Order: sequence, then structure tokens, then C-alpha cells
Amino acid sequence: MSKNILVVGASSGIGYAIAQNLLEKGYSVISASRNNPNIEGVEHLTWDATNPDANVFANLPVALAGVVYCPGTINLKPINRLTLDDFRQDFQINVVGAVSVIQAVLPRLKKAEGASIVLYSTVAAKIGMGFHASVAASKGALEGLTISLAAELSPAKIRVNCIAPSLTDTPLAQNLLSTPEKKEASNKRHPLGRVGLPADIAEISTFLISDASSWITGQVIGVDGGMGSIKGV
Repeated sequence: MSKNILVVGASSGIGYAIAQNLLEKGYSVISASRNNPNIEGVEHLTWDATNPDANVFANLPVALAGVVYCPGTINLKPINRLTLDDFRQDFQINVVGAVSVIQAVLPRLKKAEGASIVLYSTVAAKIGMGFHASVAASKGALEGLTISLAAELSPAKIRVNCIAPSLTDTPLAQNLLSTPEKKEASNKRHPLGRVGLPADIAEISTFLISDASSWITGQVIGVDGGMGSIKGV
């Protein structure tokens, strides 16, 4: 019997790639997002991180082997132009939304007798980047949530890990990669010479969901072309 995985935010970008990757590897995938990803074989639930409704998950399978929470924000402004509502929205989507999903499906994760939760931070939570105050603050909180939940849920054999990508070529990053010049400049900022692709993140996400990573929990893993740890030559 295939394992049931809930992918929140599967309608585009990284979440879409993850849902496809999991499906190809034989998992049973349920999508939850505002828009239907329209992936054949994927059951879809309409859910919005800005107004989370736990009742949406009431009819999920009894046992859930994993949750992948992909919703995110890129709200880049100088601190004097960031409003309190900007901060509230980033925390709502990145942190509160994740908490609401985990709380709603936790009994089902416990029934799996070995489940995995995968969350997403950003390289900007580790290294200082101008104009990233709001997103870095909320994603930094998500890293703290990851480590705390990994400790709390370890007796239930539920693993919790976080992936911290750098700039990835998704619809969310469209404005940052909108011209060949912008894309080339972004490529050059990464030691490996390119921005990320959804497939890069999908592969490690699937690994963290799988039993192959059964001894990995409480980790924040940089998948960032080297930006977070090395300086290019």
C-alpha cells in the first residue's frame, strides 16, 4: 500500500514539483492549496494559508506518512517601507499556516508510526541580506519551530526537518528573474553559478519524506548553490 503524503502549496513552483516527484516514486499524494494543481492522480483540497480552516482536512486518510508545507512569501522592501501588516502576512503564511496544518493532521501522523514533516526556510535566515527583514524574520521563526517540534514529536517517531533554499526559479520569484540580465546577475551570486530549480528542492524533499532519511530530524538543510556557506572564486 502506498504512503499518503499531504503537500500544501502544490499548485505551482516547488510544491508542484514535489507533488509530481512523490507521485512518480509511488506515493499517494493529496494537495491542499488555493488552486488545483491539476496533476493526474493527485487528490485536491481547497485551503488558504491566509485563512486556514482545519475542517478541510477532516476526511484525510486515517494514517498520514508525511506533510510537506510549501507556501512562502518574497516581500523585499527597505525596513522603513515594510508595514506591520507586511510582517503579519509573512508570519501568517510562513509560520501560522504551517502550525495550523500540523495541528490539524497530527493525530494522522501519529497513526503512521513513523512520519515526516518537511518545512521551508530561506538562505536569508542565515546570512544577512538587505530588504529581507520580514521574510527572514518569519522564516527564522519557522526554523525554530522545526527544531522545537523535532524534539517534541520524536517520541512519536515523527521527524521534522527544514530546507533552506536560495533563489529558485518559480512563479513566486518571477520579478527577481524577469529579464536575462536579472537572471544572469542572480546566477553569478551563487558559487555554483546558477539559481535553483524546483527539481533541486523536490529531490531532497522526497528524500526527507522517505524512509531513506529515517535517522534525520531537527535539521535545517541549505540547498542554495553554496551561497549560505562558501564564497565563490
